[in-house]
Formats: sequence, C-alpha cells, structure tokens
Amino acid sequence: MEKKHKGLRIAIILIVLVLLAGFGGAGYYLYQQANSGLFFEETTVNGYDVSGMNVTEVFKMLKADYSAPTVTILEGEETALTLTLSQMGYTIDETQLFGDIQTCLREQNQGLLSSLYEGNTFEVEVSFNFDESVFLSAVTAENFAVARTESTDATLEYDGSEYYIEAEVYGTEFDDADLQVMVKDCVDKLVANSRPQEDVVITLPESFYYLPAVTQDDLDMNSLMDIYNSYCKAVITLTFGEETVTLDWSVIQDWIIIDGELASIDEEQVESFVYNLAATYNTLYLPRTFTTSNGDTITYESSDYGYQIDQSAEVEQLIADITSNTEVTREPVYSTEGRTRNGTDDICGTYVEVDLTSQHIWYYKDGELIVESDCVTGKPTEERETATGVFMIPYKQMNVTLSGDTWETDVTYWMPFHDGQGLHDATWRSSFGGTIYQTNGSHGCVNLPYAVAETIYNELEERTPIFLYKTE
Repeated sequence: MEKKHKGLRIAIILIVLVLLAGFGGAGYYLYQQANSGLFFEETTVNGYDVSGMNVTEVFKMLKADYSAPTVTILEGEETALTLTLSQMGYTIDETQLFGDIQTCLREQNQGLLSSLYEGNTFEVEVSFNFDESVFLSAVTAENFAVARTESTDATLEYDGSEYYIEAEVYGTEFDDADLQVMVKDCVDKLVANSRPQEDVVITLPESFYYLPAVTQDDLDMNSLMDIYNSYCKAVITLTFGEETVTLDWSVIQDWIIIDGELASIDEEQVESFVYNLAATYNTLYLPRTFTTSNGDTITYESSDYGYQIDQSAEVEQLIADITSNTEVTREPVYSTEGRTRNGTDDICGTYVEVDLTSQHIWYYKDGELIVESDCVTGKPTEERETATGVFMIPYKQMNVTLSGDTWETDVTYWMPFHDGQGLHDATWRSSFGGTIYQTNGSHGCVNLPYAVAETIYNELEERTPIFLYKTE
C-alpha cells in the first residue's frame, strides 16, 4: 500500500512537471520548493514526521520531547523526589541541534528531485550540556519529600532498678554521593539514546541507608547487661544511729571487674571504702574532748571507750551483701562497740562522770541528770590511785566479793570499768567526799553511798561510758 501511494505521488509530480514545462514553469516550481524552508512529505527526523514543518518547528518539537523525561526516586512505594532533566543540570545543546536540523533541510534541498519523490529519513544527535553544580544541588537527600531520620545504635539503659537494651533504630540517612552516582548513571544512559525515552523510576535500595553499628543482639552488650543485673539491685544501708551511709549501684558499678563473660568485685576498692568508713566513724582509741558538769573542758589523748569497725570482717560482709543483689540495712561489723551512737556522737547524753579532784560523781541518761553524789576514789599512791580516762562499763553484777592480796569485801552493786576498778556501794563508810581519799581512799574503785550505787545500777545499761578526770 505504501509503495502504491509513493508511486502515485511520484507520478503526480512528473505530470505536474510536464505540464509546467509545457508552460515553462517547471524550473519555477522546483525553485519554490527548494526555497520554501519546509521539509517535504515523507520526511522524518529521528523518527518524527516533520512533513511540512520548518526548522524552528522541528527544533521546538525535538527540544520539548527530548527534555520531557523525568527521574522519580521511590522509597518503598512512596515518591521521594521527582526531577526534570533541566532541574538536574541536563540541558539540550540548542545551537548544535538547530544547526543539525538546518543541515537536514539543506541536504533535502540538495537532493531536491529525490527528496520530492521519496522524502528523507534523517538522524541527528541530540546532545546535552551538563552542569555538575546544578546536579549535585538537586540530587540530594535534603530535597526529598520526607526528612531524613538518623540510625541510632542499640544502647544499654538503666531504669533505676535493672538494665535493659534499648533497640537500635534504622534510619533513612544515606550518602548523597551514592545517590548521585546511581542517578547520573541512569540519566547519562537516557540522554545518550538517539530516541527520546519515557520517564525513569529508580527505587532506592535498602543497602543505601546507614545501618546502626550496634544492634540489640550484640553479644558483648547482652553479656554486660547480664553482669550488671547480677549486682545492680544491691543496696546496703549502714546505720550509725539515725545517720546512715548507703552503698548502691552508683558506687558498686565501679567495683565490678569484667573479664569476658565473667565478673568479680574489686576487693581493693571495697577495702578502700571500708577504710574511709572507719576513718570517719571509728571513735575508739582516738582523742576526745569532754565538757564537765562544772563547765571545764577536758582533753583526752586517747579513749578506751567507743566504736571500732572490724575492717576485714566488714569487707567480707559487704562483698556478700553485694553478691546477694538485694537490699540490706544493718550496722557495720564492729570489733568493739559502745552503748549507742548517732553518727560520730557515741555518748548521746548517757555517761558517768567522776571528778577525782572534787571527789564527786554524776550520772546522766539521755542528757538528763539521774543522780549525783560525793564519792571516795583510790588513795593517791602508785598502786591504789583511780585511773583517769574514758572507759566503758562493759557489764554490771550484783552481790560480788571483791578481793586483793590482803583484803576481801562484799558489795551489792558492782559496775567495773578498768583493770579491776569499778563503781560499787561502800556500806562500811559513813561519809564520802572531801579529802577522805587522800588518807583512807579505796584500792582504785569509786566507792558510793548505797542508795546512789543502787540508783546508778538500776538505770545503767551495759557499755555505758565513764569519764574520770582531775582538775586543777
């Protein structure tokens, strides 16, 4: 069918030429066709039918079609970014394209009769200029429809009671350079084709996204979580009367020694903690000042009354408490302890006071004076003088026989405090106080009127401190 139509057209053209020749117009006809500026029938450029079109019309048509394709980037099934070629810095070389179309028209006219008879099929290269700066500015995650989210690592978290793993987050950030290489490769293939192409769709691969460096399955982190959860619930509260010292995970965490999947408690750290604890709260054998009932201040270089932490036993107990991973409230392990304490105050208003100079005794309980009285202390000789110092009354006992090398005495109320010396009733004495002790003093004990000894005995608790001193 196509050949019949073409033959018919050629025949018509020949007839027209013959007729025109008869009238002398053949040359004029050919001249008109050659200078019409139009492409003849059956003429194509790059597959486009350009019959009857001028150069400008063909140029505009090719420019529009070759510039038309877009590149769409998908994330999953959602459109993230759509760009035209020009938005990506690809623009047609218009000078070259226009010139090439003009060349096609000239070639057509050079083969005028053949072109009129058969038309022409032309191919021109549609070249693109490329502006890299425009491309790099356009093809970037910053221009995506949805803002990027950051990938975050799984982390080990503590809620105040136990450890858990906060799972990693897979974000949507990626390297723009990877995106730009992928897009440019597609666009370069598109514009290099001799025929205009359809729109391009690119699905962003999952491999583009930055991945978390640490996931919730991380073996090291899970091992650390298990180790921490074996110790973090331990809360040891050491009581010093109303004052307390609490040892919890904020401190214990630094004491854990981790070796692979194994863990232990750093004993040196525990020892250091207990050493500092003892330095703060030990009162035994330390200097002590005392304000007498008469308002004088007595300074003792050392005190035989007080509290002393058994450091090795306390270290052992702390390690056991931490390992049990539970809450414990207790007193420290003492090697020696007094009657009561509140922080570093180990007297708390309860004590016996003896002024060896004035031969007077006071007994206070919880800050209240219970009884005071004259007394008789040891004769001031090397063998019989009553000791001065701060001592403990470790126990009390009734109906005791006291004896020495040459003497023996029965007492009802016996309250020892130091090296065989103690408080007791002295029913054999008819008077107390004054200077009796200088000539008829005891063998070191503090002799008391019966009623006074009875009152002190009934009120006294074991391990009560006693202060003995001399004044000027």
